[in-house]
Amino acid sequence: LTLPQFVQLMDNFVGEDISLPIVKRLTAFIKQEYKQTEEERKKLLEKVQRMSHMTQRRVLLEALFEKWDSNACGSLDLEEVVAVLRTFKGGMGKQALIQAREQLCSQYPQLSRVGKLSPKALQTFLELIAATFPGNEDETFDNLVRFLTTSVEQSVEQSVEQSHTKSLQSSARRKWLQDIQQAAESSVTSLEPVYKAVIKALSQDMEAHGDNKRISAYIAFLEENQLPPEQGEILLRYVACTADDAPLVLNQELHRDMKGISFAAIDQGKPIHVPRVQLHGNIHFWNSDRPVEESIGSFLVLPLYDAHWRVFGILGLDTLRDHSEKSFFQMHEITFYQGVCHAFSKAYHYICVRENVLQVAVTALDWLYLRTPSIHTVTTYLVAPGKDEGYALCKVITADNTGQKEIPSSPVVLLREENLLRDYLFKCTESSEVTLTSVYGEHHIAVPLHDLSRQTLAIFDISIGQHKKLPPEEQKNLQRMLKMAQAACSEILQRSLEETEPTQVLEAERVANVRHGGILFHRFMLQELRECV
Repeated sequence: LTLPQFVQLMDNFVGEDISLPIVKRLTAFIKQEYKQTEEERKKLLEKVQRMSHMTQRRVLLEALFEKWDSNACGSLDLEEVVAVLRTFKGGMGKQALIQAREQLCSQYPQLSRVGKLSPKALQTFLELIAATFPGNEDETFDNLVRFLTTSVEQSVEQSVEQSHTKSLQSSARRKWLQDIQQAAESSVTSLEPVYKAVIKALSQDMEAHGDNKRISAYIAFLEENQLPPEQGEILLRYVACTADDAPLVLNQELHRDMKGISFAAIDQGKPIHVPRVQLHGNIHFWNSDRPVEESIGSFLVLPLYDAHWRVFGILGLDTLRDHSEKSFFQMHEITFYQGVCHAFSKAYHYICVRENVLQVAVTALDWLYLRTPSIHTVTTYLVAPGKDEGYALCKVITADNTGQKEIPSSPVVLLREENLLRDYLFKCTESSEVTLTSVYGEHHIAVPLHDLSRQTLAIFDISIGQHKKLPPEEQKNLQRMLKMAQAACSEILQRSLEETEPTQVLEAERVANVRHGGILFHRFMLQELRECV
């Protein structure tokens, strides 16, 4: 138990009406009776040392990846990593490397197709090599990380002046990419701030490192085509763009039977750069009023990948509004735009996960209200970053016992210092345990939904009015709902990991999009029912 968890456990045990002398007697009893055995002490010490070692390992790996990925594109080339690893210990571990690579490609099937390593895949690769290599596994892993770090540093130090300039460029670019993720975390469930952060990052980089070219940028997502099949099964819908292009581009649809190279970039799974669009002949121009002879500039399309390296859209850029001679995109710019794609994909799927968690909550509340009339209201909160590296609670749904739900257009943010009467919600967040309390005579049960590391992801604040507890049947239904909601959230989070291939049980899951979280809730309900039968 952590300190907040222990305090919450004791708080729930003694209740609200307990007298101070009894609390003191309980404290004295625990102090007297609790004794840690030598075996428990050793196990705890080993656990602490292991956690410390894993934290240190993670920090070193993150530093290695960041140094190697100097262009901040979010991935490393598998062949480049393998080439360096072949020289580890004078090439003594070549067989271990071959074996580890086979296991890695089995664990990450997309690797054989894309040949890119994420930070997580790099860690897995090194762990597989260390497990196959003769000797102590932990020691071999640490030696591998040190060897790779030294190799990358030696490569970077070959040109001091160039590396200093590149370091400043890389530092600025990483900051802009971090801003994209921060926009996602701060917006709770809206993509608009993320779109704006992407456009801003592209504009800032062009101003600082791209000869101040004037660019147009746009994001489009793949959708199922509901129109006649001769236009193709999928289309691209443009959901965001630079402000000047909004009247022409926003909400437009691009089909396979139209001019353009976007679907070629999707099919090939790599960026396509057209340095001079006027010479290409297969470019779709949204501005039909611009004469063809004035359509001069460069065009770049980059595919957007999810965690499983499946394309779900494109990022496009062009310099048709720029009339300078240096209007084409340089290689370091294209590499950075790949980093923007990676950062956007991460932010986009972060929002998608939270939207699915909300859908789980909506479906769970719909199921609950018919079965628990004693519950007055249920308020759902999402945990979000707050000021000064703290956190805030965002109220996203309020439901009453008639089934009516209030979903604010923008989440209501609760900060701890401004909501003393809601402090039980923050205790619940920190302990990640059920919290019981009474506010002005109204009894509340705060229940956390956990992420995969058991940190609090969301909270159900359940008000049962004057009742101190629910009737047995209603309590059973509440527990069942909470169990299924947690199972659905865990499944959503598990599916977002790159090493997990999504599996569908119900046919509805194959066609679901926004409603996916709700369908998962019902799927777990059905599975439990089937097990009972």
